[in-house]
Amino acid sequence: MDETTVPIVRVPPAPRQKKWLDRALGQVDDRALLQLATRMIEIPSPTGGEGPLARYLEEELRGRGFATTYQEITEQRGNTIARLGGDGTGADLMLYGHLDTTFTGDAREDYPCVGPVDRPDLRPQAVLRDGLLTGLGISNPKGGAACAIAAADAVRRAGVPLRGDLVLALVVGGIHKRPTAGLHRDFRGPAYQGFGIGCEYMLKHGIRADLAISTKPGYAVVWEEPGQCWFTVRVKGSLCYSGMRQFQGTRNPLVDAARLVEALEAWFPDYTKRHRRGQLAPQAAVGAIEGGWPFKPEFIPGVCHVYVDMRTNPHQTMLSVKREFAEFMAGFRQARPEVDLDWEMTLSVPGSRTDPQSWIIQSCLRAWEAVEGRPHAFVRQQSGTTDGNVLRNAGIATARFGLPGLMNPEAGWPPSFDACRVESMERLTRAYVHAIVDTCTRPREEVTPA
Repeated sequence: MDETTVPIVRVPPAPRQKKWLDRALGQVDDRALLQLATRMIEIPSPTGGEGPLARYLEEELRGRGFATTYQEITEQRGNTIARLGGDGTGADLMLYGHLDTTFTGDAREDYPCVGPVDRPDLRPQAVLRDGLLTGLGISNPKGGAACAIAAADAVRRAGVPLRGDLVLALVVGGIHKRPTAGLHRDFRGPAYQGFGIGCEYMLKHGIRADLAISTKPGYAVVWEEPGQCWFTVRVKGSLCYSGMRQFQGTRNPLVDAARLVEALEAWFPDYTKRHRRGQLAPQAAVGAIEGGWPFKPEFIPGVCHVYVDMRTNPHQTMLSVKREFAEFMAGFRQARPEVDLDWEMTLSVPGSRTDPQSWIIQSCLRAWEAVEGRPHAFVRQQSGTTDGNVLRNAGIATARFGLPGLMNPEAGWPPSFDACRVESMERLTRAYVHAIVDTCTRPREEVTPA
């Protein structure tokens, strides 16, 4: 059975729903959408500093007639929640997006990951050229959030009578950062607190919905997402001044760490092959190595840390992944008994899945086809994690449906190029309008049957 595709259930709109849909689509303001997306790019919102953008959006949405709440988490960060109330007879739908960006826009801070290249797309400056909007965060996450706001505003201005509430949830801390044991003190604090903390805060403080659409990229409907485990391996050696190593026995942990990395990277493809299932092909990688002083390479360090990221499918448990990693490490120790090391799992987030026959998945599939005028292009071998896991694990059926871009790069784009086509934003906004009207104008029992 092919688990990457599902039959799409056709649910034609009633005549009055068709009228409301046409009216709402006619209220989509493409110019205002572009202006909003541009403004969102130009208000920096690195993890830990999302407050200015969240406050701007709260004020903007309140001015447009939404009932709004700003949930302050710290002085520098908070969630913006906006709501269009229904009459209480329908299912509540949440359009969800986080506000923090993967990179900060500060070349000095981003350099260790980005490398020595000029990346104007990773700056909080919007550039529009030949229909391509470039700027930090536009492809992930700001463009999708802007489309959600524009769609909700079109529904509001069209006066569509909603049965269920429409909730816009624009939150902090969605980027995958989390302090882990053994990290240098410079990597602690709000700038490194992510992994869905804004989503968790929102849910714990009363913001709920029956159904949700996550605005994360790319441009296809996704109903399952991988989980994630991080492991920290401490490879031990002996501290030694390089000018004295001829007089003392030394073991350089950097060399042993290199051997470990090679062994891990050779093992990862087999791990992926074993756990490929449905829409997912969980990947793994060594993403960071920490050892010694870059400003004092004359000392061989006494320890080197190797940081490993392993993705999971929703059918794996976190303990099964830990035990699988333990089996690999035991084999490495047996092959290299001279290497002194220990390890621990420092983060675990379970994967999640929404039944593809559920209303929200089917509604988004119908919306995609209505806008594109062709059969839905299903995706395969996904491995990117999002806050959709937090929403699903809280009991909210969630579809991931966002912009093309990082997941659908154009020819010639460098890796993780932060840009999107204005035309793509316009199409996604209309797809969101379809899903909102399709979902929020029906009786609750039709959308979320008991």
